[in-house]
Amino acid sequence: MQIEMTALPGVFMFTPKRFGDARGWFSETWTAGRMADAGFDLTYVQDNHSYSAQKGTLRGLHYQSPPHAQDKLVRCTRGSILDVAVDYRVGSPNFGKWVGVELSAKNGRQLLVPKGYLHGFLTLEDETEVQYKCTDRYAPECDGNIRWNDPDLAIDWGLDGVVPHLSAKDEVAPFVAQARSPFVWESEA
Repeated sequence: MQIEMTALPGVFMFTPKRFGDARGWFSETWTAGRMADAGFDLTYVQDNHSYSAQKGTLRGLHYQSPPHAQDKLVRCTRGSILDVAVDYRVGSPNFGKWVGVELSAKNGRQLLVPKGYLHGFLTLEDETEVQYKCTDRYAPECDGNIRWNDPDLAIDWGLDGVVPHLSAKDEVAPFVAQARSPFVWESEA
């Protein structure tokens, strides 16, 4: 497994090795013991799978607050996405900063989005499927979101003026300035 740090602390990109032959390939996308040895001791309790029929579908920016905050390990198993993580921890020197990574069925990359970060993705192709593992169950009372096009975040989705396909919930999500983050940054010092 190739592990790369991104520009934001705690957000990592994993690229599992693929072992191929005439039939195709095989890949271990998560092995708990090996990942714990590498410093990622996470217990996943829920797997999610989303399908988006159209290119330009945007899901996010979502989070789940404590006590059911989630670390997410995201991968695209069909098509491709721009996957985005935004630091949403009050007091963090990186608050409001974001990182975007292209995940695709072809490149096999995965993005680890830790607790305290907003998460969203934009489909880059029709017929796209995304799967992600979560360290806590979905809890509707802890569900939250922030507007995908918040000018204070200035995320470059690469839409060039095209309006994405959104859920009703995401269309009316609050802006960062109107919301209060439930996450607090804890210094590593």
